[in-house]
Amino acid sequence: MNPRLARRLTRLYPRAWRQRYADEFEALLESCPSDLRTLANSLLSALHEHISPTQGANMDRDPKSFGAMLRRPSAFLPVVMSLSCLAMLLGAILIGLMDHNPVHREHDEGPLAHIFQLLMTIQMPIVLFFVIKWLRRAPGQTLGILGLQAGAWLAACAPVYLLHL
Repeated sequence: MNPRLARRLTRLYPRAWRQRYADEFEALLESCPSDLRTLANSLLSALHEHISPTQGANMDRDPKSFGAMLRRPSAFLPVVMSLSCLAMLLGAILIGLMDHNPVHREHDEGPLAHIFQLLMTIQMPIVLFFVIKWLRRAPGQTLGILGLQAGAWLAACAPVYLLHL
Protein backbone atom coordinates (compact mmCIF):
# COMPACT_ATOMS: atom_id res chain seq x y z
CA MET A 1 0.00 0.00 0.00
CA ASN A 2 1.06 3.53 -0.64
CA PRO A 3 2.72 5.05 2.50
CA ARG A 4 0.68 8.23 2.09
CA LEU A 5 -2.61 6.27 2.09
CA ALA A 6 -1.41 4.21 5.08
CA ARG A 7 -0.68 7.44 6.99
CA ARG A 8 -4.12 8.85 6.12
CA LEU A 9 -5.87 5.68 7.25
CA THR A 10 -3.94 5.77 10.51
CA ARG A 11 -5.06 9.37 11.09
CA LEU A 12 -8.68 8.15 11.21
CA TYR A 13 -8.02 6.41 14.54
CA PRO A 14 -8.36 8.20 17.90
CA ARG A 15 -5.30 10.07 19.17
CA ALA A 16 -4.67 7.72 22.13
CA TRP A 17 -4.72 4.71 19.82
CA ARG A 18 -2.39 6.40 17.33
CA GLN A 19 0.12 7.26 20.05
CA ARG A 20 0.41 3.61 20.96
CA TYR A 21 -0.04 1.71 17.67
CA ALA A 22 0.45 4.11 14.73
CA ASP A 23 3.98 3.06 13.70
CA GLU A 24 3.23 -0.66 13.68
CA PHE A 25 -0.11 -0.15 11.95
CA GLU A 26 1.38 1.99 9.19
CA ALA A 27 4.11 -0.63 8.61
CA LEU A 28 1.44 -3.32 8.44
CA LEU A 29 -0.65 -1.33 5.97
CA GLU A 30 2.37 -0.63 3.78
CA SER A 31 3.05 -4.36 3.54
CA CYS A 32 -0.60 -5.15 2.65
CA PRO A 33 -2.06 -4.95 -0.84
CA SER A 34 -3.92 -1.75 -1.65
CA ASP A 35 -7.34 -3.28 -2.25
CA LEU A 36 -10.90 -2.50 -1.25
CA ARG A 37 -10.95 -5.14 1.48
CA THR A 38 -7.97 -3.64 3.33
CA LEU A 39 -9.42 -0.16 3.00
CA ALA A 40 -12.85 -1.25 4.30
CA ASN A 41 -11.33 -3.17 7.22
CA SER A 42 -9.24 -0.15 8.21
CA LEU A 43 -12.22 2.21 8.01
CA LEU A 44 -14.49 -0.07 10.03
CA SER A 45 -11.79 -0.67 12.61
CA ALA A 46 -11.23 3.08 13.00
CA LEU A 47 -14.97 3.61 13.46
CA HIS A 48 -15.03 0.79 16.00
CA GLU A 49 -12.18 2.41 17.93
CA HIS A 50 -14.13 5.66 18.17
CA ILE A 51 -17.25 3.87 19.41
CA SER A 52 -15.57 1.43 21.76
CA PRO A 53 -11.93 2.37 22.37
CA THR A 54 -9.35 -0.19 23.43
CA GLN A 55 -8.27 -0.07 27.06
CA GLY A 56 -4.82 -0.88 28.41
CA ALA A 57 -1.88 -2.73 26.93
CA ASN A 58 -3.75 -6.00 26.41
CA MET A 59 -6.44 -4.26 24.33
CA ASP A 60 -9.27 -5.50 26.55
CA ARG A 61 -12.50 -3.61 26.00
CA ASP A 62 -14.33 -2.03 28.89
CA PRO A 63 -16.98 -4.67 29.64
CA LYS A 64 -19.49 -1.97 30.52
CA SER A 65 -19.03 0.31 27.51
CA PHE A 66 -22.02 0.91 25.24
CA GLY A 67 -20.47 -1.11 22.41
CA ALA A 68 -19.61 -4.04 24.65
CA MET A 69 -23.08 -3.99 26.21
CA LEU A 70 -24.73 -3.90 22.80
CA ARG A 71 -22.89 -7.10 21.81
CA ARG A 72 -24.65 -9.03 24.56
CA PRO A 73 -27.50 -11.19 23.21
CA SER A 74 -30.01 -9.82 25.70
CA ALA A 75 -29.25 -6.33 24.34
CA PHE A 76 -29.20 -6.86 20.59
CA LEU A 77 -31.80 -9.64 20.18
CA PRO A 78 -34.81 -7.38 20.90
CA VAL A 79 -33.50 -4.82 18.41
CA VAL A 80 -32.98 -7.49 15.76
CA MET A 81 -36.42 -8.96 16.41
CA SER A 82 -38.10 -5.55 16.09
CA LEU A 83 -36.23 -4.69 12.91
CA SER A 84 -37.14 -8.12 11.49
CA CYS A 85 -40.79 -7.40 12.19
CA LEU A 86 -40.49 -4.00 10.54
CA ALA A 87 -38.82 -5.50 7.46
CA MET A 88 -41.48 -8.21 7.30
CA LEU A 89 -44.29 -5.64 7.47
CA LEU A 90 -42.71 -3.34 4.91
CA GLY A 91 -42.16 -6.29 2.59
CA ALA A 92 -45.80 -7.33 2.91
CA ILE A 93 -46.94 -3.76 2.26
CA LEU A 94 -44.72 -3.47 -0.83
CA ILE A 95 -45.94 -6.80 -2.18
CA GLY A 96 -49.51 -5.64 -1.57
CA LEU A 97 -48.84 -2.41 -3.43
CA MET A 98 -47.38 -4.31 -6.37
CA ASP A 99 -50.49 -6.46 -6.53
CA HIS A 100 -52.66 -3.29 -6.51
CA ASN A 101 -54.21 -4.50 -3.28
CA PRO A 102 -52.54 -2.39 -0.56
CA VAL A 103 -53.64 -4.44 2.41
CA HIS A 104 -54.99 -7.91 1.85
CA ARG A 105 -57.38 -8.63 4.69
CA GLU A 106 -58.17 -12.22 5.51
CA HIS A 107 -60.69 -13.68 7.90
CA ASP A 108 -57.81 -15.18 9.86
CA GLU A 109 -54.90 -12.85 10.50
CA GLY A 110 -52.54 -15.12 8.62
CA PRO A 111 -49.05 -16.38 9.36
CA LEU A 112 -47.41 -12.97 8.93
CA ALA A 113 -49.46 -11.48 11.76
CA HIS A 114 -48.80 -14.48 14.00
CA ILE A 115 -45.04 -14.27 13.44
CA PHE A 116 -45.16 -10.51 14.13
CA GLN A 117 -47.06 -11.07 17.37
CA LEU A 118 -44.68 -13.81 18.51
CA LEU A 119 -41.55 -11.80 17.78
CA MET A 120 -42.88 -8.69 19.48
CA THR A 121 -44.08 -10.63 22.54
CA ILE A 122 -40.94 -12.75 23.00
CA GLN A 123 -38.88 -9.55 23.27
CA MET A 124 -40.42 -8.54 26.58
CA PRO A 125 -38.87 -11.28 28.77
CA ILE A 126 -35.50 -10.73 27.07
CA VAL A 127 -35.66 -6.98 27.78
CA LEU A 128 -36.75 -7.67 31.37
CA PHE A 129 -33.80 -10.03 31.85
CA PHE A 130 -31.44 -7.40 30.41
CA VAL A 131 -32.79 -4.70 32.75
CA ILE A 132 -32.61 -6.92 35.84
CA LYS A 133 -29.07 -8.02 35.06
CA TRP A 134 -27.48 -4.73 33.93
CA LEU A 135 -29.39 -1.72 35.31
CA ARG A 136 -27.57 -1.66 38.65
CA ARG A 137 -24.16 -2.56 37.14
CA ALA A 138 -24.09 -0.02 34.31
CA PRO A 139 -27.11 2.29 34.48
CA GLY A 140 -26.06 4.76 31.78
CA GLN A 141 -25.31 2.17 29.12
CA THR A 142 -28.37 0.12 30.07
CA LEU A 143 -30.68 3.11 29.68
CA GLY A 144 -29.12 3.93 26.30
CA ILE A 145 -29.67 0.38 25.06
CA LEU A 146 -33.21 0.40 26.47
CA GLY A 147 -33.84 3.56 24.45
CA LEU A 148 -32.51 1.81 21.34
CA GLN A 149 -34.72 -1.22 22.03
CA ALA A 150 -37.77 0.99 22.62
CA GLY A 151 -37.11 2.92 19.42
CA ALA A 152 -36.86 -0.29 17.40
CA TRP A 153 -40.03 -1.62 19.04
CA LEU A 154 -41.94 1.58 18.26
CA ALA A 155 -40.64 1.58 14.67
CA ALA A 156 -42.00 -1.94 14.21
CA CYS A 157 -45.37 -1.04 15.74
CA ALA A 158 -45.80 2.22 13.82
CA PRO A 159 -46.96 0.68 10.50
CA VAL A 160 -49.49 -1.49 12.33
CA TYR A 161 -50.91 1.53 14.13
CA LEU A 162 -50.78 3.99 11.24
CA LEU A 163 -52.19 1.59 8.62
CA HIS A 164 -54.71 -0.01 10.98
CA LEU A 165 -53.42 -3.51 10.21
